[in-house]
Amino acid sequence: MDRSQLHTMLRSFLHEDIGHGDLSSEPLFSRGEEGSARLEAREPLVAAGVETVAAEVFRLQNAKIQVSGAVADGRSVSAGDTLLTVSGPVVDLLKAERVALNLLQRLCGVASFTARFVEKTKLYPARITDTRKTTPGLRMLEKYAVRAGGGYNHRFNLSDGVMIKDNHIAACGSLTRAVEILRESTPHTIRIEVETDTLDQVRECLECDVDIIMLDNMDMESMKQAVTLINGRALVEASGGVNLETVAAIAATGVDIISVGALTHSAPSCDIGMDWQT
Repeated sequence: MDRSQLHTMLRSFLHEDIGHGDLSSEPLFSRGEEGSARLEAREPLVAAGVETVAAEVFRLQNAKIQVSGAVADGRSVSAGDTLLTVSGPVVDLLKAERVALNLLQRLCGVASFTARFVEKTKLYPARITDTRKTTPGLRMLEKYAVRAGGGYNHRFNLSDGVMIKDNHIAACGSLTRAVEILRESTPHTIRIEVETDTLDQVRECLECDVDIIMLDNMDMESMKQAVTLINGRALVEASGGVNLETVAAIAATGVDIISVGALTHSAPSCDIGMDWQT
């Protein structure tokens, strides 16, 4: 992750939560009073963002806060395991608590959910990837969590690659015409991907020599036929409506990539708490 961008984000999150001051903590504790707490997993999960994000929240709140014992990203932990221990000024620990927990719960949720998809497809070479269906403002963090869960990243933004989707084709009037126009303007280092939903469109993509063909919301039989038709002449991506019940069967069709919007838009947050140490 871009550390400068990360710090800018985290400072804005802290400002959003603290506002003009903590009316609960500041009257209760002096600036010199110190304490210690641990962040605990209250359910089994895959860690993501413990040292890289949560610990940074505490450090940015007050550089005097000490962090230790951070669990490595990508590691599976059990309920009751300590993810991170923090110590320092009580007021600042309490000010940073909610932001650190909110982000950690979210990122561990994405990583844990991703790991379930990866486990379902471990017998096949297909890669599980995310999409741009991320929470506004959290894309960098959520895509980081996907990688911690064993998945891969698709485009980070619209400038990251060429993907001709259904609305591009409808507005342009022709799949072939859209490819022709974009090939003229696209650097040779960038691949061209086209979204298809019929076998006829797959054939048209092959005639245009596109680099990646997305099979969007196709049934299993159509996907198998498409993979056979493409026969290695382009990378094959399956997308649309992928879930834990269908992902293994999709991988078995022989596709190279399975993009799953649910990794980021439907991952449940994990239960993580901060417990004071006396």
